Amino acid sequence: MSNAEGTRTVAQSDGVGQAAAEKALAMDRVRDNGGTGVGETPEAERVSDMEITAEMERVPYPEETGTTDVLVAGKVSGTRESPGGENVPAKAEPPRCAEKAGAPETPSPERFSDATADPAAPAPPPAIAPAVPVPAVPTVPVDPAELELTRPRGLPGLFWQDLAQIDSGPRRFRLGPARERLETANQSFLTGFNAMVADEVERIEDIHEELRGSAYEGAGMACAMLDVLTVTGGRRLRGLLSGPGMRHPHMVHLGTGWAYARLRMRPMWGIRSVHPLLRWLAYDGFGFHQGFFSTDRTVGRQRTAGLMDRTRRAIFDQGLGRMLWFHECAGADDVILRIAEFPPGRRADLWSGVGMAATYTGGASTAELERLSAAAAEDGFRAHLAQGGAFACACRLISGIVPEHTVAATPTLCGVEVDEAASWTDTALVALGHNAHSGDHYQAWRAGIRKAWARRNRD
Repeated sequence: MSNAEGTRTVAQSDGVGQAAAEKALAMDRVRDNGGTGVGETPEAERVSDMEITAEMERVPYPEETGTTDVLVAGKVSGTRESPGGENVPAKAEPPRCAEKAGAPETPSPERFSDATADPAAPAPPPAIAPAVPVPAVPTVPVDPAELELTRPRGLPGLFWQDLAQIDSGPRRFRLGPARERLETANQSFLTGFNAMVADEVERIEDIHEELRGSAYEGAGMACAMLDVLTVTGGRRLRGLLSGPGMRHPHMVHLGTGWAYARLRMRPMWGIRSVHPLLRWLAYDGFGFHQGFFSTDRTVGRQRTAGLMDRTRRAIFDQGLGRMLWFHECAGADDVILRIAEFPPGRRADLWSGVGMAATYTGGASTAELERLSAAAAEDGFRAHLAQGGAFACACRLISGIVPEHTVAATPTLCGVEVDEAASWTDTALVALGHNAHSGDHYQAWRAGIRKAWARRNRD
């Protein structure tokens, strides 16, 4: 046996001598060849480098370190420390020579950590704790004055409204038991205005549900004012009507009239693509604004806005009638006396506005509403009072919020329940056809509601 063969035999019996055996074989080949070619690196030097690398990368066996490799899904992922041993990171051992040429390689002890482990078996899924349902926290409705909004900067911030301006005392409105209810409704209006200016219109849903309609009326005013001043063609108003204010279309259109009255402009100028018939409610809101802020001129001297034809003036007076309900603090007897001061040609529309405010906002007892109904009948405008009440029922029913005072007032003022009174507005609207858009169409709509009331009471 030659020295090379003896060295190979020892290396095969001892796995640790793998690198030395490879070195001896390489040196033997060098001697047999008698040297290396020109320009080639001697094989002995390459073997020497392999020896150094093998010595640096050799990993001690588990018997030497007391550690075993941890396998996850057939791959080495770390080490597991034996009792009393030191945790040493594992490194891959260079492959050892096979005992015979072409013999399969024997797996090293580091390849598997446990004789019973199956590398092909999938790892068990981690335990997941069941999700604990989080109970929904209901939003507690707040009063309009308690809703916190952030005042914006720039142009919108200049329109911020102070809620204290709705105090009825300084305006010389009549004070009575319904003062708190009416002032709260006015606070809702200004809160909705500020919410729109602050770009927080979704906060309107945080106030009491029966007050949201007034808040969206204020939001409609803010939209129209900003749209006119920024020449957007009604972009904000359309967004409100197709978004948060979708269920309050009547109130939003009423609010636009406030904006035009404040800007001293003809209603709906510069606003496109709104409801072709409800847009006439802007003149209703215009009349309410003028009566509220110019009471001496509009109520005391009974003046109307200039440059109005008969149709626009009638709608203006309907809004003024709504304002009289606030001006007289929902006092039926005082409202009756106030309407009697106006010329007979204007009373019909004033009664219509009173009926709408009494049904929508409330504030009067059943006995007071009965006196109001009797006075309207004596004046010859009972159907107009019912028409205003039916309008209010439609507003409430579309919004999905029908408060108790509306349910209580409707039988007295309209003679029927809320759903039937609201259906009169739908029937009259359908009778107008698909192209109803003018002021005359709006007046015909009101007349159709009065006819429905007359047929119901005649039967």
